[in-house]
Amino acid sequence: MRILHLSDTHNFHTRLRNLPEADIVVHSGDFCMAGSDQEALDFLNWFCDLPYRHKIFICGNHDECLYGNDINGLDSNVHYMCNSGIEIEGVKFYGVPMFFVDCLTDQQKLNYERIPPDTDVLITHAPAHGILDRDGSIHLGSQDLLKKLSALDLKAHLFGHVHAQHGVEERLSPTGKKTIFSNGAIMNADYTELSTPNVIEI
Repeated sequence: MRILHLSDTHNFHTRLRNLPEADIVVHSGDFCMAGSDQEALDFLNWFCDLPYRHKIFICGNHDECLYGNDINGLDSNVHYMCNSGIEIEGVKFYGVPMFFVDCLTDQQKLNYERIPPDTDVLITHAPAHGILDRDGSIHLGSQDLLKKLSALDLKAHLFGHVHAQHGVEERLSPTGKKTIFSNGAIMNADYTELSTPNVIEI
């Protein structure tokens, strides 16, 4: 299965041209900048029209307009995940958004704790601590998420949020299997250039 991974497009999605072929496109949040309804609608119109067999997206901390809201009327191959999952061609995807309101309480920790143990591909907005999460000398990833990862046997973990660490790396899972970690943040650290989208195979 070939996955195109996007994240942190911040209203610049229409500048993405000639995207690579893939079976599934995943956007791991921050498609908005100010978090307005109009921004979200503009992204969804673009995202739903992409020519991929399946499309998955979650929300980031800039997408607050969708907090607590259901999204109706999406095509059957467009999947919005909010602490929920879906199985596609035998692969189990699970998505955890990053809403500012949840981060102010213990809710985000609970969201991570509830990730199903049989998840194959985890989609979060935030990275785990120490994995493609560095901005300068500071690690911005979640310790709670890192702890949860130690109990999972993932094929891949897709995230964004830390623009300075766009890229892909591989590590071994707790059982010694290869796990692909992808920071798909498209915008660079100062929001002036678009990076090359990540494409991974699982």
